[in-house]
Amino acid sequence: MIDRYCTPAMSKIWSRQAKYEQWLKAEVAICEAWCEAGQIPADDMAAIRDKSAFTLERCDEIEQETRHDLVAFVRNLEESVGPAGRWIHFGVTSYDVIDTALGMMLRDSCDVLIESCEELLVTIDKLAAAHEDTPMIGRTHAIHAEPITFGFKAASWRAELVRSIERIKIARADNAVGKISGAVGIHAHVSPEMEETICAKLGLTADPVSTQIVNRDRLSSLMCTIAVLAGGLERIATELRNLQRTEIQEVQEEFKKGQTGSSAMPHKRNPWSSETVCGLARIIRGHAHSTLESIPTWHERDLTNSSQERITLPDTFQLADFMIRRINKILTGLVVRPDNMHTNLRKMGDLVFSEHLMVALVGKGLARAHAYKVAQRNAAKAWDGEDFKTSVYADEDVQANLNEEELAEIFSLDHHLRNSGHSLDVSGVNRG
Repeated sequence: MIDRYCTPAMSKIWSRQAKYEQWLKAEVAICEAWCEAGQIPADDMAAIRDKSAFTLERCDEIEQETRHDLVAFVRNLEESVGPAGRWIHFGVTSYDVIDTALGMMLRDSCDVLIESCEELLVTIDKLAAAHEDTPMIGRTHAIHAEPITFGFKAASWRAELVRSIERIKIARADNAVGKISGAVGIHAHVSPEMEETICAKLGLTADPVSTQIVNRDRLSSLMCTIAVLAGGLERIATELRNLQRTEIQEVQEEFKKGQTGSSAMPHKRNPWSSETVCGLARIIRGHAHSTLESIPTWHERDLTNSSQERITLPDTFQLADFMIRRINKILTGLVVRPDNMHTNLRKMGDLVFSEHLMVALVGKGLARAHAYKVAQRNAAKAWDGEDFKTSVYADEDVQANLNEEELAEIFSLDHHLRNSGHSLDVSGVNRG
């Protein structure tokens, strides 16, 4: 992943140095279990624990010969330990170490994503609470529909994010597993009990039935969960992009002094941060698809998963954390324009209350089709430039069925939005 889209928290997990350190933890835990079983002498175990070390440079040198990164790593450890190094990687296969280390990395990465999402929740809470009574027009098909509030819109984002957090927690538990079951998973050397002990030392549970690898249905489910999270972030970003359009201008990404929107047009203030999030979501969806392709393997394993995972896993977690943090930054500095929201809401002359008119007429006894036609014919006049409210008040069917008080309620924004706070409450918005 290019540095532009990396976060410090994910780099601490997914850098090559960090990955090899997790390999080392796994190798040492395996040796400790053998020592507890009486296989490795205590003095040798002390040497392994105290002296095991590696450098990426030396691993690269050895890999020129072995053409196998884990074997090169093990040989580097043997060099650092001396004679006791013969016990390192005793009775295990490469993916006993690699997939067990991966389980720790996936667990820790999910923790980072959850923490970043919870920080975003706080920001959304503040936005929703600040604008729970800020009316704006709701849109369907990009056309004016009915009034909502900006706080309601933010509450929708919050509710979706909460669901993503819960899905990540489930996927975290499903992927915080290791395997020390050997070359085909049959426990030919390491017993199931020893496997459980080793995994517990590393904060993992043992995969109950593994092959040479932890089967990739777990990982694929996690990657799809992250793709859904990315889709939710893209939904927020897409909405912000639309609301920043020149003809709408209801919100604006923070634009700092000296910032450049276009090299050619000095007036431009483009929603580039939101656009970045939308573009990166596409990459994460593609990576999820690649991981789904790794569920099938030839027999007890092949190598088709390995190469793509070197790219898709670190990139997906880096991008997801970057996107969460970017959305958080956008919303923290977001300029909300209530006056423009009000102007846009009123553009069609109260046309957006047409459903209230239809419902009121049905309530007075008109057939729904008749009531619909009454509302629609007056709406048609509004599309041609007449004032909808004026047309409604003058309509014979309306006059015959609705009094002044009832008409006032139909066109009351307060009445329409009387239940808007419900969504903030049930979505858990903290208004404190």
